[in-house]
Amino acid sequence: MGTDDVEAAWLDGGRGVGLVTYGSSSCLPVVGEPTYADGVLTVDISDPDGEACTRDLVPRGSYVGLPEGVDPTRELEIVVTGTYADDTDLDGLEGDIAVPEEFAPSAGWADDDMMLILSWGSSTCPPVLESAEAAGAEVLVRFAEPVADQVCTADMAPRVTVVAVTGDVDDDAAVTAVLSGGDFADIRVPVLGNP
Repeated sequence: MGTDDVEAAWLDGGRGVGLVTYGSSSCLPVVGEPTYADGVLTVDISDPDGEACTRDLVPRGSYVGLPEGVDPTRELEIVVTGTYADDTDLDGLEGDIAVPEEFAPSAGWADDDMMLILSWGSSTCPPVLESAEAAGAEVLVRFAEPVADQVCTADMAPRVTVVAVTGDVDDDAAVTAVLSGGDFADIRVPVLGNP
């Protein structure tokens, strides 16, 4: 996997996807309005205009809510335009798909050792990952406690955390992410897709 590749994962019970791009940790990319036709999802992902950004290179997750007509049980081709032009695809989901309640966290596999976690809350105070350790059919994901005096906007935005998973995952089992620390109190969410 090169650092120019776009990775994707099903999220939110198949109502959305997470896309991973690589770039500055201080400037999250801007996601345009997606379109869908003939099995192809097209979305523009570009750097924000006029912002001073750090010159590091990290994976950043972006959430894309899916337009009407996308069936998560079928393969989805994704075409990214803009700064991060690329294409990728997602296999359709199999079995029963648990659709979480509105604003509940969800998780999906983007690669065999990369998971995306969708949470909802202040856009300026995303959760900070501490660790993610696989143990069979569970991935124990720990987040840092928020700083006591941090100032956060009062919006309700999707935040996608890119999680590098260590340890061995049971490829033959349905995997559950156990979210703890920060705003999470041992919340269990199914991880969509296959590692």
